[in-house]
Amino acid sequence: MQRLKTYIVEDSKVIRDSLVAALEEMTPIQVVGVAEDEASAVHWLTETGNAADLVIVDIFLKRGSGLGVLQAADRVQPQRTMVVLSNHATPEMRRKCAELGARKVFDKSNELEALMLYCERLASGEAGNSVRGELN
Repeated sequence: MQRLKTYIVEDSKVIRDSLVAALEEMTPIQVVGVAEDEASAVHWLTETGNAADLVIVDIFLKRGSGLGVLQAADRVQPQRTMVVLSNHATPEMRRKCAELGARKVFDKSNELEALMLYCERLASGEAGNSVRGELN
């Protein structure tokens, strides 16, 4: 199983550090970078030479929005897998994220295990050929 190069956009250092540790320990993921605001994430994701197979994005950030990150990243590299991990996984937010290129939206409060399973499936190729908007 290949290790997924993963970029994480999360404004809470505590959540970000816990997420990185859990994902790297329990799934075939190698975190290649992190950001806590939209501008930093967009800069990294659009910079030539920076590669990530998977981008995990929170919606509400210190500055800017995860929606802006999704939009910019999708324009530059639409084949990149992007998922959202947010406390605001409402039906409307899920729809908006899908429109901006997110394949899945996971609720931080009760879908972390589902995120980890999705990462395993993606690394093994089981989720890699899914179509845009495969949201729950």
